[in-house]
Order: sequence, then C-alpha cells, then structure tokens
Amino acid sequence: MKAMKRSTLATLINATLFSAVAGTSFSSAAEDAPAAEKSNQLEVIQVTARKRVENAQEVPVAVSALQGDKLDAYSSAGMDIRFMNAKIPSLSIESSYGRTFPRFYVRGLGNTDFDLNASQPVSLVVDDVVQESAILKGFPVFDVERVEVLRGPQGTLFGRNTPAGLVKFDSVKPSQEFDGFSSVSYGTNNSIDFRGAVGGGLTENLSARVSVLWQGKDDYIDNRAPGFEQDDILGGYTDRAARIQFLYEKDDFSALLNYHVRNMEGTPIPFYANAIQAGSNELVDGFDADVVYHDAAAREFQVVDSQGASLKLEYDFANHTLTSITGWESAEVNSRGDIDGGYGAAFLGDYQGPGVIPFPSESESGLPDHNQYTQELRLSSNFAGDFNYQTGLFYFDESVTIENFGYDTLAGGSLNGYVNQQQDTKAWAVFGSVDYTVSDDLKLTAGLRYSDDDKDFVAVRKFVPADLSECNFDLMQCETDIIRTEDASDDHISWDLSASYKLTDDMNLYGRIANTFRAPSIQGRITFSDELTKADSETVTSYETGIKSDVLDGRGRVNATIFYYTMNDQQLTAVGGTANTTRLLNADKTTGYGFELDTEWVLTDELNATFNLSYNNTELKDDTIAIAVPNRSTLTITDPMVDGNAIIDGNSLPHAPEWISNLTLRYSKELGDGEFFTYADVSYRSEINYFLYESVEFEGKALTEVGLRSGYAWADGDYEYQVAVFARNLFDKQQSIGAIDFNNNTAMVNEGRFVGAEFKVNFF
Repeated sequence: MKAMKRSTLATLINATLFSAVAGTSFSSAAEDAPAAEKSNQLEVIQVTARKRVENAQEVPVAVSALQGDKLDAYSSAGMDIRFMNAKIPSLSIESSYGRTFPRFYVRGLGNTDFDLNASQPVSLVVDDVVQESAILKGFPVFDVERVEVLRGPQGTLFGRNTPAGLVKFDSVKPSQEFDGFSSVSYGTNNSIDFRGAVGGGLTENLSARVSVLWQGKDDYIDNRAPGFEQDDILGGYTDRAARIQFLYEKDDFSALLNYHVRNMEGTPIPFYANAIQAGSNELVDGFDADVVYHDAAAREFQVVDSQGASLKLEYDFANHTLTSITGWESAEVNSRGDIDGGYGAAFLGDYQGPGVIPFPSESESGLPDHNQYTQELRLSSNFAGDFNYQTGLFYFDESVTIENFGYDTLAGGSLNGYVNQQQDTKAWAVFGSVDYTVSDDLKLTAGLRYSDDDKDFVAVRKFVPADLSECNFDLMQCETDIIRTEDASDDHISWDLSASYKLTDDMNLYGRIANTFRAPSIQGRITFSDELTKADSETVTSYETGIKSDVLDGRGRVNATIFYYTMNDQQLTAVGGTANTTRLLNADKTTGYGFELDTEWVLTDELNATFNLSYNNTELKDDTIAIAVPNRSTLTITDPMVDGNAIIDGNSLPHAPEWISNLTLRYSKELGDGEFFTYADVSYRSEINYFLYESVEFEGKALTEVGLRSGYAWADGDYEYQVAVFARNLFDKQQSIGAIDFNNNTAMVNEGRFVGAEFKVNFF
C-alpha cells in the first residue's frame, strides 16, 4: 500500500509541476485542514515566536495567529496579502502599487515610502527567511500552515529592521503522510482562484510537497478620457505561484529544501483624479470606481517575477540542536501608471479633467536586478533543567538595481526622464537568548544582539535626447546629467528582558522591555529632483505587560496587552507634496501607547466567536520639521504653516489608525451526512492620515468591511468535499484609502463588493 501511495504521489507531483509550467491553475489553497471534530474547548495554538514551538499562551510576547477557517474566509476572492489589514490587533497593510509592494504597519509604525529600495520597520519572515524588499513581501499566501504577527520590537532573535514587529508565515511542510487538496472558485469580474497541493513520502526518509496557485481577473475598469475611450482596460491580473519542498529525515538529522516562484501580470492600482471633494474627505458625487479618465491607460502595466530557495539543515545531538538556514531571493518588477489619474493639463485650456490637472504625470518604476542572500547559524540547548539558551550568527547581503522613468504623456508617452539607482547592503549580527526557570511559576528570558549594517548607494540621472539613437538606444550611454553617491553604516546592540508568571493553571502574566533599531536608509529618487536624502538609524525602546488566560473551563480565551514606546530619530518619508518624489528625514522623538485585546469563545457546541480590539495613540515630537505641501485651493491644510510648509509637531503617524477591531462568528451544524457552516467577519479601522501633514481632504474615513462565507462539507472515504459561497465587502462600502497629493486630489479606493462560489476537495 505504501509503495502504491508513493507511486501515486510521484505521478501527482509530476502532473502538478507540468500544470504549473504550462500555465494551468493548481491553486495552492490556504491551509485547509479537514473539518475538526466537535469540541467544546478551544484548541491549543502553537507558535514559533521565539524560534521554537511553544504554546502561544505561555510566550511573553504579544502574538496573534491566523489559521484554518479564518485564513480561508479572509483570502477568499483571490485577495493578495492585504487581506490581513485590520484582521489582527494593531496591524494595518496598504499599497499604492496594488498586488505588489505591501506596506505593513504595527502599533502605528510603518513607512509610506514608495521607492523600490525603501526599508520598513515591520519585517516579514517566510519559512524562516527574511523578505527585506517590499516586492518580496507581496508573494501570494497559499498552502500556509500558520500566520503569526509579533507586535513590538523583535530585534534580538529576528534580526533586521523589526522595531515595530514581525509578520511570520510558515507554509505546510512535507511529511510521510499522503495528503493534498484542490480548490477552485469563481466570482465577480470573471475572477478565478485555483489552488492545489499534494505531498507525502517518496522514500522511507524523503518526503515532498508541491503547492501551486493560479489567480486571475478580467479587466473591468472603463476609460472615458476624451479621445482615449476604451472599455475594460484596467483592473485585471493573472497571478501564478508555486512552491516545491523536499524534506529528508534520518535519525537526528533533517534537511528541508524549499524553492518558490511567482509571475504576476496585470495593471497597477488605479488612480482617480480629483476624486476627493475639496473641503471634505468624501468622494465626489457620482464617483464610479469602474470608470477612470486616463490619457495613459493603454500604456499602464505591472509585471512581477520573483523566485527564491532556502535550505534548512538541522542536527540534534546530545542536549543541543544545530540549525543552519541558507536563503536566496530574487525579484524583477516593472510598474507603469497614470499617476495624475486624469487627462490633459491646465495649460491646454479646456482639455483637462476630471477637474483641474496642473500637469500630466506618467511614470514607471523598475527593478531589473535584485538578489538577496541570507545565512543564519543557530545553536539551541535542549536541557531538561531550569536553564536553556540560543545563540547564533546572521549574515545578510542584498544588491538592488532600480530604474525610474518619466514620460511625456502629451507626446504619446515618450521618455523624458531616467534615473538608475544602485544599492548594496551588507549586514551581520551575533545574538543570544537565555531562558531561566526561577520556580514552577516564574520564568525569565534575556536576549542580546549586536548588529552591523553597511549600505552603498549611487544614483545616476541621464539626459534623455529626443532621438535615442544618439545613445545607441542605450540610456546608460547617454550624457550624464547628475550623479549622486552616498553611504550609510551603523551598529547597534539590541536587547530584551521578559518575565512570565503563572498566576493560576489557566492564567499567565507577563512583562517585557525591548530595544532595537532600524538601519540607516538612503533615498535617491531624483527623476524630478536633484536631492538625495539619508535618514540615520532609528531606535526604539518598548515597555509592555499583559495577561494570557483560558477561562470558562477552556471555552474562552482572553489575552490583553498594554504598551508604551519611545522612538528616537524615527525615519520618516515625506511623500509627494510639490513633486512626484520622496524625501527622508529623522524626527527627534515619537511616542506611542495603547492596548490590545485578543479573545476567542466557544459560545455553544455549534457557535464559535472571536473578538479583537486595539487602541494606538502615536505622536510626533519635533517642532523643527517643516513639510512642503501642495498650494492649491482644493486642499485644506490644518497644520500650522510657515513659509508655505506645514509644521507636523504633534501629529499622529500616517496610516496609523487609533482603533482596529475585528469580530468573527462561525456556526456549524450536522446536516445529513455532512456539515453546514457559516462564517461571518466584520473588520473596522478608524480614521487615518495619508501623509505626515494633516488636511481635511487627506484624512481617510473610518472603514468597516463585512465578509461572509457559507457552505456544506461532507466526507466520502479518503476524500472530503466542500462547496461554499462567499462575499467580501458585503455592503459594497467604497471610499478613499490613499491619495496622491502633488498634482490634484487624486484618490485610491478599496476593493468593491466581491461575490463568488468555491468547490474544494481534500484527499488522504
């Protein structure tokens, strides 16, 4: 029987790989476990927040996990990683690119920079490998076992750029057990989401798992710019991804090889010119998200190609485990869009719109070359006594080439600006962490990390002649217009101290103090500016205390945290203002405080619920920072103004909602030979500022979105089947969620209502 299953597995793997290469969709479904048996107690959530498997209730870190039904429901409708926005306390995610370049914010800390070398204070780690580039962070979420969000500084064990926190994805790993699934859904705008995975033993010691995803949506946005009218020209995409893993296990040794690849082709997030009413933050009357007025719509595109591999070697000997994790990631991207979101220009008289378009703006950002190499070597003790430790080394090497293009929209999109940026970053660290059990009730942890970070940067802007033949059609051979070089380096000692006290068998109290930094950043987007800017390292010290408790005999779980942090020299990005560019600066001091509540409940044997709530108050404290802002009658600046610049002292951070809340309900009932289920969720985030300065128009309204998933599941032998219907943004609430400020009141809006149906089969 084993031989038959291995043969079947090999056949399925070959078929799956062939399908992925051929473009057929074997969508790698989000971790979908078989329907669990009825239980009147909550399951124990295992996390790896401290690089070892632990009960989440016993970890002295503010950590939340997503898995199972939640992941299924949230990622319905072919959503990219932004589906996690406002689904976890203190976590928000946004993007001005669309399905690529997500920007993460935790406890109000993030980075609005849209350039392709931008660093972020929230790190993403996928299968133990840090994903530093924001392009890597957009890799689709599929066949995932668990998502963990660690709030607060995580610089001791997780390395680079984690002053705000960490988002951690762990894919389903190979095992000797044969299993897999396949699912397909169809919905609004001819959207298709196809996922699949298959895994099991190939030999007595070798197992494998193949996971694939194919998502697509037709273009559905019409262009109504005079002279450029065209139906269904924007909004569509095709996103393909695959992952193959091999796991070798024998005696005390294991080796896990992971290779993953992605190809996405589509159009960027659409911009809507003057979509925000002057004097308010409402969308203009008659706004229709399915219609744009772009004079460059036919030239808009977005293409992403990425791939990576990792090798995790682990050896257990005596009372220790030696772990080596080697990673390589590579990405290429090109994204071209109509940035002003309209047509024509004010100097053309009546040929402009919607509203006043001061000047046309069409640009492209490209990442023709990117490579990241990481190496971690870690030694962990497994003593039976009161004392245990981890220690290790970490190395990071990234090289990036960025190209920024400017175009003359009124001349048919001819090139009129070009900048080439080169950035090389090397970093290394040595770290250690010690756990000590003082008594049966009290446990202490202390961590220390020394980090060294070096960055070299060159930006070259080229003169672009009317006839590119003068440069042999090679921009790098054109006459140099301007060259800017910069380097940045720093080192830092990160540390943390935490204590966990078992108040009762079902209740733990914890406290934690942590300090870490984000390495210096350089910004050289000089397509429309001569200025290269650099931000020094930011450092943060965070204080938090909390309670983790199981109540009502295991039918309820209540975790709560209160926190306060101070950040010195916070790296800020002044986006836009008077030109399509960005500028880095350091704020003297930033403070933040708040609380987080994370609960789960078994209300009845058939009804489960979760309720999460967070409050974050952030404040910039630097009365010397003046931000250039647009000067036009359609914008109402509420900050004090000096010489046409806004003073931002006292402002909250951009994209930092004070309140985030999420409620879920899952009802299930045995019906016939199977189970009927309904899953509903409501997420809320309060108002946000889009920029460092504050204005009436660019304060995003509070956003509430409702999701619903309902279906029927049944089993037949070695197969489990499920049919479901679902809706995201059920009440079709659309509003601005971001803006472009330098030209007009250009808006980005959230996805409208999506409805669909899904069929899934699990096999064993």
